[in-house]
Amino acid sequence: MDDLRRTDPARWEDRAEVPLTLASLCFLAAYAILVLAPGLASGWRNLCLAVLLATWVLFALDYAVRWRLSGRRWGFVRTHPLDTVTLLLPLLRPLRIVRLYDTVQRRRGRPRLPLYGRVMVYAGLAALLLGFAGALAVYQQERGAPGASMRTFGDAVWWACSTLATVGYGDIVPVTPTGRLIAVGMMACGLALLGAVTGSFSSWLIHRFARPDEQEPPAR
Repeated sequence: MDDLRRTDPARWEDRAEVPLTLASLCFLAAYAILVLAPGLASGWRNLCLAVLLATWVLFALDYAVRWRLSGRRWGFVRTHPLDTVTLLLPLLRPLRIVRLYDTVQRRRGRPRLPLYGRVMVYAGLAALLLGFAGALAVYQQERGAPGASMRTFGDAVWWACSTLATVGYGDIVPVTPTGRLIAVGMMACGLALLGAVTGSFSSWLIHRFARPDEQEPPAR
């Protein structure tokens, strides 16, 4: 009975990950329509709001089921910080694409890409999704704000790219409190993704150029 209980969370995640990933993309699409089309007809707007609510309910149900199956209560919250954050901020749900990749690879067996390639691919996809979601969120807050330099969605995309790349030209900056809070999160995520890619690439270079005797552990 204990072995069955231990396998239940993994079995649930394997079955639910693909549908929930599709639901997260629907959430992102509905949110993008609401932000980029402010003059949308009331019927379409209500449909987008219904999609947002329905997908968030699915996320909450998935979190509750996995929390219940884990049997650890607060231990599950501590060991799954990304799941907790994406429940509170469902716009970040597409970042769980790495979990989808693991689920697909477990079904197929051996991964097709080496470890370094998998890290770089995930970091690239995460940067793309995070940049798009961050641009939408900050544009919604900055649009029409007094003294805002972010006037179009193109400005928001440019700001998101420079922020994730940790460049920060300063030509476009958020002026609202919520926009600046989003900027802080984007900076932290940009540093994390840049560090992951840089570390993986450096490790790959060292592995390629190291001689066989240099790869062996030093003798004591």
